[in-house]
This record gives sequence, C-alpha cells and structure tokens, in this order.
Amino acid sequence: MTTAKKQKMIQELFKERMNEDELLNCMRCGFCLPSCPTYTMSGFKESQSPRGRIAMMKGVMDGLIEPDEEFKRSLNLCLGCLACQTVCPSGVKYGHLLEDARDILAQNNSYSFPVRAVRKTVFNGLFPNPNRMKRTAGLLGFYQRSGLQNVARKIGFLGLIPAHMALMEKVLPDMPTRQEVKNRPEHLEPIGAKTHRVAFFSGCLMDSMFLKTNDATTRLLQLAGCEIVIPKDQTCCGALHGHYGEKSGSKELAKRNIEAFEGLNVDFIITNAGGCGGFLVEYGHLLKDEPMWAERAKAFSEKVKDITEILVAVGFHQKVKLMLPQQIITYQDSCHLRNVMKTEAAPRTLLKAIQGSVYQEMNDAGHCCGSAGIYNIIESEMSMKMLDYKMEQAKNTKATTIVTANPGCLLQMKLGIEKEGLSTKMRAVHIVDLLLEAVVGE
Repeated sequence: MTTAKKQKMIQELFKERMNEDELLNCMRCGFCLPSCPTYTMSGFKESQSPRGRIAMMKGVMDGLIEPDEEFKRSLNLCLGCLACQTVCPSGVKYGHLLEDARDILAQNNSYSFPVRAVRKTVFNGLFPNPNRMKRTAGLLGFYQRSGLQNVARKIGFLGLIPAHMALMEKVLPDMPTRQEVKNRPEHLEPIGAKTHRVAFFSGCLMDSMFLKTNDATTRLLQLAGCEIVIPKDQTCCGALHGHYGEKSGSKELAKRNIEAFEGLNVDFIITNAGGCGGFLVEYGHLLKDEPMWAERAKAFSEKVKDITEILVAVGFHQKVKLMLPQQIITYQDSCHLRNVMKTEAAPRTLLKAIQGSVYQEMNDAGHCCGSAGIYNIIESEMSMKMLDYKMEQAKNTKATTIVTANPGCLLQMKLGIEKEGLSTKMRAVHIVDLLLEAVVGE
C-alpha cells in the first residue's frame, strides 16, 4: 500500500473512531500549557502541547493535515501523564483521545522487523502471561545471584549499551527466588478487628520484580484489619497495551481481570501501583461500547482504590505507631495516581504521620519523572531531561528518602540518584515498604 493510500485510510479511521465532541471541547485556552512536560522541555513548541496535539488530531480528522511522520512524532513524544486533564476547565478527556489516536496509528503502521518483534514479544508474549513474567524475573534473579552480574560489570560489558540502560541494570531490585514466587497466598486473614474484605490486584511487574513490595502491601492491609482475597487468575492490567496502540489487547486483559475479580464479594479492589490503578479505573470507559461487558467493567472500576486511600480511610496512621530514624522524606507523585485516580492527599497524610522523620514537600511534585511505562527506554533523551529536572527538585528538599507509589517511578528515581552520584546520601523507596519499615514492632 502506498503512503498516500495509508494516510487516507488513517484519516477515514479518525473520522470513524475519534470522538469529535471531545476534540471540540478543547477551547484552546492554554491552561494546559504550563502543566505539560513535553511543551516546557521542548522549548515551548505548540506541537508538543496537549492543545497542539488535539488541534492536529482534528486536522487529520477533517482532512486538513496529513498523518505524516511529524504528526506521529508529536503523539509518540507525549508521556501520557495527563497533568493537562487536571487543569483543563472544559474537562477534556485528553487521555482517551491520545489512546484512540495512537491505536489507529499503530494498527496502520509499517514497523521494521526488529520493532515488530519487540512489540510482539512485549504485548503478546510477556505481559499478558504472568508465568512468563515470573520466569523472566527468575532469569534476572539467576543473573544477579550466580555471579554473572559481577562478571558483566567487571569486564565492562555494560559499557557496550547506552549509559542510562547500564544504570537501569544497576538499580534493578533483587529478584525473588523461585520458591518465593511459587508460594503465593490466595487468602489472608486480618490482624485484629476486621474492617473490610478486599481483593488485591497484585499486577504482573509488581508480583514478579517487586514481590517484596507486594508482601509489604498485604501485611499493611492485614494490620489495617482487612481480610484479603488474591485471585490467581488475574493478569496484567493492560495499561502498557492501552497507552501504546494495542487497544484490543488491553480490552482482552480487562475482561480477564473482570472475570477473575467479580463474584468475590469484596468491598474494594486494592492496587499499590499508580500506573495500574490509573488504568483499572478506566475499564468502564474502555469497554463502554460492549453491551456484554459495559456494566461489569463499570462495577469493577468503581471498587478500585489505592492502598494509601484505604489505609487513611480506616485510620491506620492513627491506630498504628509509625516511627523511623531521623531523616527527611519527600514524595514524588505517580502521574496516574494523582491525575487519574485523584489520590494526592492520602500518601502525604501517611508520610507526615511517621514520627522521628520530617516530611518536606517537593516543588512540582506532580511533574512527570519521565518513566511513563517504557518511555524512558524508547524516548530516553526526553526522559532524561524530565529526570534531571525532577532530581533538582528532590535535591532542593535536602531529602534523604524519596518516596514513590509506582514501580516505574521508583526505578526512575533510583536511576536519578545513581546518575547524580548520590547513592550514599539518598534512597528511593515505595511508600508501602517505607510504611512497613516504620511500623513499630514489625
């Protein structure tokens, strides 16, 4: 198919699938501009702003501009952090527009063989299959524990890959053993008086690479009086698929999760990863056009809560004594936890309740750190600009502990600490790990 025919097909799909009312909701007021990281980091280019991208989407729909490489580049460079949505006076659902546009482009794009292979491996082979995720974590664990990691570092093998990728290898968490991965509970009783019956969304990345954080999460829930159900048939949330043009894959994963969780008779579905939670609460929108699933998806989404929300709701920080050695703590918002789930106050309430430490708010804490799923791999230059800015804000707080609520943010902040040469003075930690560390008697 010629380029002209392909562009014509894309324009027709934009007319067919894009929500024109939503596109027209944008008043071009510019309130979104200061909140958009790519707009400010690109030197205030209109094409790298939410307003500019929406204008280009409408232009493609109306046949006024072609969906050329410049247009695709503009959409690809967007982090999808959705900070623009929180400040938009018209309530434009930019995230929905971005996902639909990327899906149309991805399904009508001629990728090179290496890119096709990577996309097929990630979207079809790895993330939808929890067992493969665990086997991958097992291979990383073997690499760490067998001595291969030390050998690779000593012989300079990591010098053959990009510098930021070499640093990523350095900040990977210690992988769980095969036995730890195998012995996962499906039901846990509350400690003390029962407050709620909840289901735990363990996630794919969290339940393999960050298994100890998941264990800390369930322990906190038990201490908060929660009976916990952990359905074994759950799978990846589908966020990566939805954000990178594989919408059909995200729908299939959503349906699998809905089937795994419905009928459990729980008060809430708890997540500890902002990126996952931000997509889980969108299942109602994702499946709104499928009559067999729309209501089930809506019911699922309405039960999703972040771990920090439920802890604050039951007064965990008031019932349990939290204490740490003297340190300054600051908090880095997960974009989707803050901008989609609207969870901003709860993490700060819990951190401020820790005795012995001082909480210091970071300037521009809601500014994206540049992780954004796999963005820090495929758009490393822009990602590192974001990270450099974020680290400047973190250093200004004089903090010794940077707290996050999402695995991607956690790795990105660890990367920033290594990049700045601050690993002996500063650490990055997931909020549930820090809270469990602070529970007196644990």
